[in-house]
Amino acid sequence: MKILVDAFGGDNAPEEIINASLLALFKHKDLKITLVGKAEVIQDCLVGKKYDQARLDILDAREVIGCDEAPVEAIRTKKDSSIVRAIEELKTKPDEYCAFVSAGSTGALLSASVLKLGRLKGVNRPVLAPILPTAKGTPVMLVDSGANMDAKSNNLVQFAMLAHVYMNKVLGVQKPRVALLNVGVEEAKGNELTKEVYPLLKQLPINFVGNMEAREFLSGDYDIVVADGFSGNVLLKSSEGALKMLMTEIKSTIMSGFWSKMGGLLMKGKMKDLKKKFDYEGFGGSVLLGTKGIVIKAHGSTKAKGFLAAIEQAMVIGQSNILTVIESEFEKMQSVDYLQEKANNDKEISQAVQEKINQQNEAQ
Repeated sequence: MKILVDAFGGDNAPEEIINASLLALFKHKDLKITLVGKAEVIQDCLVGKKYDQARLDILDAREVIGCDEAPVEAIRTKKDSSIVRAIEELKTKPDEYCAFVSAGSTGALLSASVLKLGRLKGVNRPVLAPILPTAKGTPVMLVDSGANMDAKSNNLVQFAMLAHVYMNKVLGVQKPRVALLNVGVEEAKGNELTKEVYPLLKQLPINFVGNMEAREFLSGDYDIVVADGFSGNVLLKSSEGALKMLMTEIKSTIMSGFWSKMGGLLMKGKMKDLKKKFDYEGFGGSVLLGTKGIVIKAHGSTKAKGFLAAIEQAMVIGQSNILTVIESEFEKMQSVDYLQEKANNDKEISQAVQEKINQQNEAQ
């Protein structure tokens, strides 16, 4: 198994990225990594470090795309950047590389992946899908977390299906519980988008459990939460910020006085368990679902530990046949017979489904 790694993406590149890659090679003897970036800088970082040289390659890329650059313009003009070179390698050598991991510019990574890799058959818009820890110790996936700021109802339907396939085929969740992010749990709540999406999700062959309020995101009662990119991004960052602030405040309180420190010493083991339980970086990065290649977006501020988790996440996905399964499921969704069967079983036939049936009947 061979993975491409963007050595120059993120706030802590290249040192932390290279350290994570070497840790991954040490832990996984069947893994090979290609570091993408300025070769001489990468080689300098490797001096004095022990690693299996036969399993580590360097792909020279002379440019770096910054987070402040216009994504589409950047990938067009900076063809020798680490992101563009890696994506092109993933596209032209699918039998050699199984995934690409980067902590670089989200916009550039999305644009390069969609424009150069292309979308899987049947997928309208690829989606960023991060995974976070919950109070019950189970993971929860959020789709979308920022790839599609102005999504439509049919996009959210596909987001749900993409996440369902991932949770089932990659994480082994048999009937992942799918919820729609909303301002209330009642079916009639929400804006025009959520009201339109709700009946469509009910008709999908998934375990749709209804609306979910944002405060329940990390409860562990849901496996997948569906949202447009704007709302999802706000939910993601507020949740990560709240977790980080909570841990900081707990530590500050424990260190505030002698007796607090004594109590903290007695609870040291429990505090470590709590920190580990809600360490979202330990879950890897955000997988881009829907493109013809496996791409993982790691946190921009991630260090070696978090980037190692993203590499290991890419390994797990690479061992699955998720791309083939997604295309198969989406082909099934486009079937007139499938849509008609679902419509017959539901008294409230949505206008969107009925229009799809009519269009395909006319085409025949």
